[in-house]
Order: sequence, then structure tokens, then C-alpha cells
Amino acid sequence: MNARMKLLAHRATLVLAKPEPHVPSPCMSVCVMDPQSAMCSGCWRSLEEIGAWSRMSDEAKRQVWQRIQQRIAF
Repeated sequence: MNARMKLLAHRATLVLAKPEPHVPSPCMSVCVMDPQSAMCSGCWRSLEEIGAWSRMSDEAKRQVWQRIQQRIAF
């Protein structure tokens, strides 16, 4: 696991540990889609998740963070 993934995993743990409103974006400002996984190499979100982020509820955003944790774990 590289340093960026470790940072993202740590951020996911923090976000999911406290049910506060205004869930932060997982964007790491590294917007490069991996052709094999179809996930952003920076934030590990799909294009669909990235595009829908601003319209998602806080609960839906937390679900994305949970999926990011699962994706990083592999």
C-alpha cells in the first residue's frame, strides 16, 4: 500500500468514526482513472460516485467511504 492509499485509508477511518454532517470528499487531487479497475487512482471512487458526490446525502457519502475502505483493503 503506497503513502497516498494509507492517507486515504486513515481519512476513511476518521470520517466513518464520527457521524457528523458535511461528509468531506475523498478527493486527493490526483484525478487519474485506472483503466483496469475503473477507479480513480487518487480517491478510489468510480466515475459514477465522483459525478454524483455533490448530490448525495451524508449517509450515501459515508457508504462511498465504506466502499473506498473495502477497495483499498484488496
